[in-house]
Amino acid sequence: MVRRIGALVVLAVVAIGVVKGADALLGGGENDADASGTTAPGVDGSAGTATTLDPAATVPGSGASVVPTAAPDTTTAPTQAPSAVPSAADPAVVLIAGDSDAGTFGPYLETLMNETGVARTQLDYKVSSGLARPDFFDWPSHFREIVPQVAPDIVVVTFGGNDPQGLTDGLKADGSPNFIIGEPTGDGDEEWRAEYGRRVGEVMDYLSSEGRTLVWVGIPNDDNPDVTLRLQVQDEVVRAEAAKRPQVKFVDTWNRFSGREGGWAEFVIDPRDNQAKDVRAEDGFHLNTVGAEILALDIAEVVTADLRTRGAAI
Repeated sequence: MVRRIGALVVLAVVAIGVVKGADALLGGGENDADASGTTAPGVDGSAGTATTLDPAATVPGSGASVVPTAAPDTTTAPTQAPSAVPSAADPAVVLIAGDSDAGTFGPYLETLMNETGVARTQLDYKVSSGLARPDFFDWPSHFREIVPQVAPDIVVVTFGGNDPQGLTDGLKADGSPNFIIGEPTGDGDEEWRAEYGRRVGEVMDYLSSEGRTLVWVGIPNDDNPDVTLRLQVQDEVVRAEAAKRPQVKFVDTWNRFSGREGGWAEFVIDPRDNQAKDVRAEDGFHLNTVGAEILALDIAEVVTADLRTRGAAI
C-alpha cells in the first residue's frame, strides 16, 4: 500500500510538470499580456497594435509625441538621449531660416531670444529663395546639410512672396529652369496645390523630426489684389499642411497685418505702446522695421512657450 501511494504521488508530480511545460511552449495563459497594459495609437490617430513604449522615446517637457517602438534591447544604448532643460549654461539652439522675410524679422527675434538667457540663435536666410524654385536655391538639400551642423532644438522658418509662381524641378540640359507647373491663379490650382503641399510637407516633416519644434511663419497679403490672390493659395496650402502636424506651430501673419475687414493694411497697432504705426515697406508686401519687430514679438511668444514646455525657468 505504501509503495502504491508513493507511485501515485510521483505520477501526479510528473503530470503537473508536463502541463506547465506544454503551457510555456504554447505561450498560453491569462497573464501573458504586456505588463504596461498600453496600446499605442497609430501615427494617424487610429488604434494600433499593442506595443511597449520605449522610455527613451519621450523627452520630458519637450512636447514631442511619444513614438511607439519595439521593446528596447537592454544591451544597446538608446539612439537619442533626452534633451537638456534650457539654461544659461546649456541654452536651447534656435535656427531662424528662410527668405528675405526671415532676414527682416530675424535680427529682432535674435535680440528677444537672447533676452531670455536660455537660448542662442543662428540666422540663415537667402533673398528671393523659397520652395518653388530649387533651380535657384534648394532649401530641402540645404536644410539636410546645416541642421546636423547647427543641431537646433527649435527651428523658425518662413517662405514668402517668392513662392506663388511656377514650380520647377531643376534645370534643363541647356541650363534654363525646368517649369513643371504654371503659377497659381486662385481658380482651382489643383496641380500647384498638390505639388507645393508635398514640398512644404517634406520640409515640415524633416525640420520637426528628432524632437525639434518647428515654428512656421506665414506670409502677409499684398496691396496688389492680383498678387494677394496668388499669395492666398500659398497661404492656404501651408495652413493645411501645418494642421496635419501637431508638432508644427503656425504663426498667422496674414491676419496679423490685415485690416478690420480682412483686407490689406498699412497701419497696425504696435503692442509695445498700443500706437498705430506704418508696418509696410514701399513694395506693399514686405514689412518695414516696425512691422518686422511686431512679427518677431509674435514669434518670440511661441518660441518662449516652447522653451517653458522644455522646462526653462523663464
